[in-house]
Amino acid sequence: MNEQVSQFAAWYGDGHDGSCPNVDQWQNILERPSDSEITLINFFKLREMADYTKAVSIDGAPGATGQDAFNSYAEVSIPTMERAGGSFLFVGAFGGMFLGAEEDWDVIAIGSYPNLQALVALYADPGYRKAFGHRTAACERQKVLIGNAMA
Repeated sequence: MNEQVSQFAAWYGDGHDGSCPNVDQWQNILERPSDSEITLINFFKLREMADYTKAVSIDGAPGATGQDAFNSYAEVSIPTMERAGGSFLFVGAFGGMFLGAEEDWDVIAIGSYPNLQALVALYADPGYRKAFGHRTAACERQKVLIGNAMA
């Protein structure tokens, strides 16, 4: 395991509960070509009430809903992502399935990073790391897919 994978796992956790990437997932993304674009497709199912007992490095407001916690995360994550060089292609409510097995999500976000350095800069940012605790508290479950540009 390389030093950067170890550092991210120390900052975000081991991913055993699905709240962050696990060591193999960090390794997979950090081994990508440094100059290729990275697109992440995020699916979020929010809790009715935020659960800050699992959040790393942050306290939440008593009585905060999952949506409140997610909004606190977004207030920091969106501008931090843009400063790092990334941008959102889409953020919105899940509208249902058109094809495939039924799934139930609340929010979908598609983020694009021009290169690996931009993604690493986001996850290494101290403010983002702290705000990630709101994401953990907000989400009952989440799924993030990596999209590759087709040649």
